[in-house]
Amino acid sequence: MRTLLVAGPGGAGTSTSAAAAAVRAARDGRATVLLTRRAPDVAGLGAVPGLQVRTVDPRASVEEFWGGTVVPSAAGLPLTLPPASSVVPLPGAAELALLAELGRVEADLVVVDAGSTTDLVGLVALPSTLRWWLDRLLPPGIRALGAVRTAAVAAGAARRGPADAGLALVRRIESLLASDRLAPDPPGPATGTAVLLTAVPRAGTAPALRPLVTALGLHGVRPGAVLARVLPAEGTGEWWRRRTAEQESALAELAVLAPVHAVEEGAEVPRDADALAALLDGFELPAATALPAPATERAGGGWRLSVPLPFAERGAVQLTRWEDDLVVDAAGTRRSLPLDSLLRRCEVTGGSLVDAGTADARLEVAFRPDPTLWPADLLAAERRNR
Repeated sequence: MRTLLVAGPGGAGTSTSAAAAAVRAARDGRATVLLTRRAPDVAGLGAVPGLQVRTVDPRASVEEFWGGTVVPSAAGLPLTLPPASSVVPLPGAAELALLAELGRVEADLVVVDAGSTTDLVGLVALPSTLRWWLDRLLPPGIRALGAVRTAAVAAGAARRGPADAGLALVRRIESLLASDRLAPDPPGPATGTAVLLTAVPRAGTAPALRPLVTALGLHGVRPGAVLARVLPAEGTGEWWRRRTAEQESALAELAVLAPVHAVEEGAEVPRDADALAALLDGFELPAATALPAPATERAGGGWRLSVPLPFAERGAVQLTRWEDDLVVDAAGTRRSLPLDSLLRRCEVTGGSLVDAGTADARLEVAFRPDPTLWPADLLAAERRNR
């Protein structure tokens, strides 16, 4: 199954573009689902053959989770829980609801109206963030013991207690992560995650989107295309000339970030499925656009880990080693990268941003063997091989 995430700044036509992409995919013969937080006001959209439209309501999702998981898990405990209709959703509930619904979908292509660029980064980062918190609060070994206890409670060999309510929540999160459809790997002709950005080509559009591309890159994906809303071809006067010149310059800057497809601005929003499909005439929906995974290679007397960070700028990237994780901050987002077994036995000696400000920008982190973690004979052999 392929996932297409559509996002852009306000006023760029993100919801319309997502609906148009879904209609085009369905008419091309692919079983398609459009996930959106607000159903588009387009006549006949739900009647397009091969297309399902699912509206995700974060509040309803929270109430369903509360009533279906929390309340039953707390049954018999000395707790007074509010009814589902009184639960206030936490920040991030919208992205969590989209992720959960995405895991339940079965289709050739799922088009997700991801909303703003900030919402997009939050959605893409959510699986790794949930995994980090789960591993910090309940490490895998503790979760394995929890599974044993859950089985014992189910068999009547143990009495239900307060911990079982928490274990039920853990199982729900593990199930959600097991069905993660946002992972960029493995990319293929019919799998993986692609990103489609929408934009209005003005003087500041591309500079505003560059940090977004960096943030997405930190989480392993990059935009596959940009849909740019452009002025109609006909026009006269000095204002038109200057605005068109600005547009052409902005389109060239956007093309550095990803391939650009121009969509001419219409006098009114599309009102039916045919008008939606016409918006993307001549446009091929992008395939999965995964970046290379962080890679380790031999370098001098140690090793070097390379993390792709397209368009990252010097001074805007921070690096921290914490236990067995490498924590990277870039473009307003943070990701904790688990180190492999080799690098866990090494210490960080430095980091640098290579090809800063370009599509090939990457963070290179140098490691050397930690004498306290390497067997003496193995460390001696390592030194002889330098």
